[in-house]
Amino acid sequence: MKVLVTGAAGFVGFHAAKALLNQSHSVFALDNMNDYYPVSLKKARLAQLEQHARFSFEAIDLANAHAVSTFVHRVQPDCVLHLAAQAGVRYSIDNPGAYVQSNLSGFVNLIEACAHVDGLHHFLYASSSSVYGANTAIPFQTADMTDYPISLYAATKKANELIAHAYSHLYEMPVTGMRFFTVYGPWGRPDMAYYKFADAIMNRRPIKIYNNGNMRRDFTYVDDVVEAITRLIPMPPKSSLMEHSNGEFLSNARSRVINIGNNRPVELMRFIEVLEESLGRRAICEYLPMQPGDVPETYACIDDLNSLTGYRPSIAIEEGIERFAEWYLSYHEELAERIA
Repeated sequence: MKVLVTGAAGFVGFHAAKALLNQSHSVFALDNMNDYYPVSLKKARLAQLEQHARFSFEAIDLANAHAVSTFVHRVQPDCVLHLAAQAGVRYSIDNPGAYVQSNLSGFVNLIEACAHVDGLHHFLYASSSSVYGANTAIPFQTADMTDYPISLYAATKKANELIAHAYSHLYEMPVTGMRFFTVYGPWGRPDMAYYKFADAIMNRRPIKIYNNGNMRRDFTYVDDVVEAITRLIPMPPKSSLMEHSNGEFLSNARSRVINIGNNRPVELMRFIEVLEESLGRRAICEYLPMQPGDVPETYACIDDLNSLTGYRPSIAIEEGIERFAEWYLSYHEELAERIA
């Protein structure tokens, strides 16, 4: 199968592309290679993928509609795995334009091009647990109201879900939105809290702990996320809202959203404790109030994922953080040697 993977030099994109290659699929990848975090890390990920004969890559910005259309028309993918996006809740407050360009314009450019691919089997895209906003009903279920985002990042992800539904309705595209819950692991993003914590701990700097540490997260190890993705790929939705409500026809879209989380929230302070143990060094903690756009708890209901695929994530933080710490120490040791 020919799979188009966007954001292949990114964290989840890299791991997903590697898994697809190992399953004998052909991966046609693109990424804009922006400098939101060090490009050297993205290049290191790509270097691994480029060892596979069935991998090809082009540096393309999704905001460039012509380049995207040309690429999609040439590849004619059987499946699209759209993981490229401008990430980060807090950064969306400082640089909203980047989110409009990548997460809105870029999303439309890609799905518009893919809508005209004959025989497209499945279009999967990354959404986020952030769409649940400040919802206090836990665990978060895909049927929950998501009309009140509390960050621009969350609003763009909710917009992606609505746009995908519209395109599915118009062009009979099978689309699946994947609401990821705090993905972590080796080759992760340096802007994420656990990676920042590791940097601060190893360099004896204070780590910033928001809401005075009173937070819980549904930390999900990247291998579990990728396993869920690869199981969903051959399972396009057949229908969603083919029904009438109060005499009005709602939709004939082949569209759905799925939570991909660990289903086991962990106290933030416990997560830090495991990270300390794995790195062999104590953290210096700086306690701060809640950040704008943040939420105190995330917790995924994954019954839909389990019903569809028979899969439930299984990697606990003790194992996942140990794997991350081993990679982190090795990668940064090699990086220090290269700089020296």
